[in-house]
Amino acid sequence: MARAPVLAAGGIVLRQAETPEIAVVRLRKRNEWVLPKGKLDEGEAPRDAAEREVLEETGHDVCVHEFLGTLVYESGGRCKVVHYWRMETSGGPAYELMDDVRAVDWLPLEAAVERLSRSYERAFLENVGPLALEAAALSRLPRPAKAKKQPVAEKRRRRQVVAPPAAPAIPIPASPQPDLTPSMDAQDQRPLIDSDVVEAETSAASTALVVAAPSAEEIPAAAPAMPAMEPQCGNSETAATARGGRVNLVQKVRDWLRRAA
Repeated sequence: MARAPVLAAGGIVLRQAETPEIAVVRLRKRNEWVLPKGKLDEGEAPRDAAEREVLEETGHDVCVHEFLGTLVYESGGRCKVVHYWRMETSGGPAYELMDDVRAVDWLPLEAAVERLSRSYERAFLENVGPLALEAAALSRLPRPAKAKKQPVAEKRRRRQVVAPPAAPAIPIPASPQPDLTPSMDAQDQRPLIDSDVVEAETSAASTALVVAAPSAEEIPAAAPAMPAMEPQCGNSETAATARGGRVNLVQKVRDWLRRAA
């Protein structure tokens, strides 16, 4: 069964000088020169462990900056994984060195690479060392002054207000209005129903009630009163003619009343 790798963290620690210098430490047990690093405590974050181990092995307070890379190698039959950050210190040592460390030396990059005892650490420092020095140099460049922010009110005054283009007018055809005036032809052509007959009869009856009977002067002259003639016995034609005249007169009166209604 494969054993879990050993997790550790450390730093490429720079100290500002005429030529920037990098810290290397000498271990008491094997008398080797190595980069400052150490194992993570249980539940400890790698970045926090890197800062703690560097302080214990160099005795210097440091500022931790960007992550530089990870070095993986075999140690004591187990895989060891070490994460490194760029760090910087100023001034002298603030704490005593831990018992495992005999000495600390500050060297330029090339000299620090040659001083390291382990080949994999020399290869690692050759690759990440120039990146650490470049990042440190850039951090010391003067930053351009930020332009002062204009007041919000002035910005709003200078902002040009562009009116949106007017939408073209689209003519809307007028909807035809219904003709509410009843057409005489339509009224004349509608079918006759029973209610109309009843209404017409009622109207004629009411009109007949207020129409007075014509006087003798209003009777048409075409119907002169026939003188009463006594029927003579044995003269049937004369009697028939008299009856016919009365019938015609009554019929004319009825026609006149019908027209008046």
